[in-house]
Amino acid sequence: MASLQDQLLKAGLGDEKKAKKIRKERNKKNKAVRKHQESADTSLQDEIKAKKDAQAQLDAERNKAIQDKIELKSEHGKVKQMIQQLHITDFGGELSFNYVLDNKVKTLSVDQPSYNALTKGQIGLCVLEGKSYVMPSIAIDKIRAVDEAYVLVLNENTATEIEEDDPYADFQIPDDLMW
Repeated sequence: MASLQDQLLKAGLGDEKKAKKIRKERNKKNKAVRKHQESADTSLQDEIKAKKDAQAQLDAERNKAIQDKIELKSEHGKVKQMIQQLHITDFGGELSFNYVLDNKVKTLSVDQPSYNALTKGQIGLCVLEGKSYVMPSIAIDKIRAVDEAYVLVLNENTATEIEEDDPYADFQIPDDLMW
């Protein structure tokens, strides 16, 4: 069955030029409608893609924040374990070493070698859950790298050199003098 246009042409009610003109106009309209739909589809696709990219970036930021939090907890767990395992227990004695914890002056009873090591920076004090622990300086340096808040006291390791022109260099300071 032929189209209505073909039937009208056969019947002599229309001419060929008008038929071609009408076909061209119809094709132009169809093309314009398709282009408009394609442009609407591409703009919709671009919008969807932009939303997906924004969502992916937001998810990545959230994941990074969660990973950072997990890593921080892990580091603090390692510090806690290090303090509990490496603290020094045999330092008790008759000398007192004063330090500040929570704005209060605390006193630690230590023996002479421990006191000397504390003042020279070979050992120091760390705090964990309100308790102070005596730790070797190497462990304290590792703890300090994670969080400074755990370290209470770590004196600088200063080697006291005797000056060459010191007139009292030949005299030793008595051990029983405590200030």
